[in-house]
Amino acid sequence: MTKQEAIDKALAYFKEGYACSQSVAMAFAPEFGVDVDTVKMISAPFGGGMGRLRGKCGAVTGAFMVLGMATGKYDPKDMTTKLAQYKKVQDMNAAIVNIYGTAECGELLAKKVNKEQVQERAHHNIVCTGIIADSVSALYDILYPEK
Repeated sequence: MTKQEAIDKALAYFKEGYACSQSVAMAFAPEFGVDVDTVKMISAPFGGGMGRLRGKCGAVTGAFMVLGMATGKYDPKDMTTKLAQYKKVQDMNAAIVNIYGTAECGELLAKKVNKEQVQERAHHNIVCTGIIADSVSALYDILYPEK
């Protein structure tokens, strides 16, 4: 899958009505032999910054889940692999912070939309689609640095 195909797949899921977390995670699930329906269920409550708590952005948490799919199979005593995985999570978070100044859903929304736009769900087109695309792009670069 190319970077653009991954972005397009995640945005297509989002346009279908899936949460940002689901959209990112589901786009990559087949790459790692993980069932899309299982990923759909696991990632569902992470949208809206963790169940609309407006914490960590769902697109970012979806990317964290993909990093788990890609690198999460390790011996629990293998601290080298575990810490390398944590570094990738930190890099993913930093990529979004570098673009937007934050990776927190509430802060991202506050920068671009007002409460009425959020209530009308206009933020999906104004804010979320861009963050999903940027999250997938950053994630792709972390997963496939040679491409």
